Amino acid sequence: MPYPNLLSPITLGPLTLKNRVVMGSMHTGLEEGHDPAPLAAFYAQRAAGGVGLIVTGGIAPNAHGAVYTGAAGLFSDAHIAFHRTVTDAVHQNGGRIAMQILHAGRYAYVQGCVAPSPIKSPISPFAPRELTSDEVDAELNDFTAAALRARQAGYDGVEVMGSEGYFLNQFLVTHTNKRSDAWGGPYANRMRAPVQAVARIRAALGPDFLIIYRISLIDLIPNGSTWDEVVTLARAIKDAGAHVLNTGIGWHEARVPTIATSVPRAAFVHLAARLKAENILPVIATNRINTPDLAEDILARGDADMISMARPFLADADFVAKAAAGQAAQIAPCIACNQACLDHTFSGKPATCLVNPRAGRELSLRYTPAATPKRIAIVGGGAAGMMAAIVAATRGHRVDLYEAGSELGGQLNLAKQVPGKEEFHGLVHWVTAEIARLGVAVHLSTRADLDDLRRADEVIIATGIAPRRLDIEGADRALTYAEVLRGAPVGARVAVIGAGGIGFDVAEYLVTAAHSPSRDLAHWQREWGVGDPAVQAGGLILPQPDAAARKVTLMQRKTGKLGRGLGKTTGWIHRAQLQAKGVEMLAGVEYRAITQRGVLIAQGGVQRLIEADTVVICAGQTSQRDVADRAIAAGLTVHIIGGADRAAELDAQRAIAQGAELAAAL
Repeated sequence: MPYPNLLSPITLGPLTLKNRVVMGSMHTGLEEGHDPAPLAAFYAQRAAGGVGLIVTGGIAPNAHGAVYTGAAGLFSDAHIAFHRTVTDAVHQNGGRIAMQILHAGRYAYVQGCVAPSPIKSPISPFAPRELTSDEVDAELNDFTAAALRARQAGYDGVEVMGSEGYFLNQFLVTHTNKRSDAWGGPYANRMRAPVQAVARIRAALGPDFLIIYRISLIDLIPNGSTWDEVVTLARAIKDAGAHVLNTGIGWHEARVPTIATSVPRAAFVHLAARLKAENILPVIATNRINTPDLAEDILARGDADMISMARPFLADADFVAKAAAGQAAQIAPCIACNQACLDHTFSGKPATCLVNPRAGRELSLRYTPAATPKRIAIVGGGAAGMMAAIVAATRGHRVDLYEAGSELGGQLNLAKQVPGKEEFHGLVHWVTAEIARLGVAVHLSTRADLDDLRRADEVIIATGIAPRRLDIEGADRALTYAEVLRGAPVGARVAVIGAGGIGFDVAEYLVTAAHSPSRDLAHWQREWGVGDPAVQAGGLILPQPDAAARKVTLMQRKTGKLGRGLGKTTGWIHRAQLQAKGVEMLAGVEYRAITQRGVLIAQGGVQRLIEADTVVICAGQTSQRDVADRAIAAGLTVHIIGGADRAAELDAQRAIAQGAELAAAL
């Protein structure tokens, strides 16, 4: 059997799970809908795909503990029917599901939020109200009430959220708990709230209901928990009646990224292994684990008892089934980009997936077999064209894919060169392999002519974009971002014109030395200042970034902070990386000329020279429409997708979604 450890059963209290794979908690935005069907379909597909246990997105135990006004909760009997639809769908597809009880505390994005102490979070505009001792007691009773309703709604258990800086975690550390009553002061008092939350649920529900406790292994904040405190809490949580410890990493306000693509794979598993060695309860490892091989290795080493993967189940609902069938190469890879999942969630939009546009849209985006298979010609082998080819071929269409270059991938081949974006290698490999497996006829180094297109029943133009050239004196002296990322020689001093996503990527490429920290855990820990919570409370130490490989100046025409258009949950990471490397960032810049000495600019009415050996232009793109224009002029009907459709704000997520949606409709 492939993956003998990962696919072996495990008994947790009253439940025996068919394998050791947990689909970790993710908020999808479907939880707040009036119709439970989309959420039920989302979870049902993952249950059918073989995952051992699903943990829901966070469900509030009361209104003021919700992450935002109107966020999902289970604090009224009126909510039970919605949840019952979800649990029934999971059980009908052979799955098990636990509901995460999440009280946001000071992280609640609402006026009237509550916390152990009235200390405002840096990620919320609202200062919390300090709870009285009796009110703390009432909050914990609401956890119990939510768990009772969860059982009524058909859940197999609950996960008590005690990490990532949420309510229960806020009691544990002096950073957020300044109380002097029975809920504050010495650690024995500070840990009472999480211990009582578990103990009261166990007392109310008896022994035959699964309780998971999500414990913070490393807070990554000043004055966070020590390792001895983590172990002390774990033992108390066991005594209170929990069956298993799921591991949480870092508070949301931490200055260290924990799940972004630039974080090395399995970066925090060593801490899960340390907790498992204490032999307290079964331990679930989590964070940046995205392949069955990596998960199997962790279990085989004895570093954990189970593996939690969240976003990989957005990328591929059949992750476990494919692994069990010996088809791991067919698993669509999670690239940890956050673009369509967390960025959507924190923007108030339903979560989906860059790699898998069907995620969260199982009822509205279907890849049903074509009633009448067609011959489809796709021009352009970038993100949009490749996804269109995969979906069309999956549905039974005969597909010819024409690519003018010598390889498939388009702009994805540039993205994978950027330090911290190495996961894009896996994405390009997967789509290329899927295209071959599905029998798509690929024509590399081929420019499709009109005769090729006339032979098709449907024509899809996905010819992508070209870097925009600046219309200023000396522009021919500069390199485009594409030339740089393809390996063009670059000097020691570089001026980068354009500070959008590509400008930041190019700057990161230029300042990083030969080895990317994302490929070396110890290197990454030094860069970000991640230490050992057994030595330093919270696990924070002074960052020691490598010296920049080049002196880089990053410029934009717009006034205001550079990087405002970057990903909502990852932009701060890119800004911090460049600041640590000493990149000079200039806004409100007028570009006058590119000379042999650099870039002549004006800023605030003052003219100056940015001295540079190399100038790189990252000032947008233009759609490549020549094939589309010729086809239209010849009277052909064409579908235009991706960058060829719209070059502004180049976006792989949009391109891939367009390709999938079009191919699903043909």
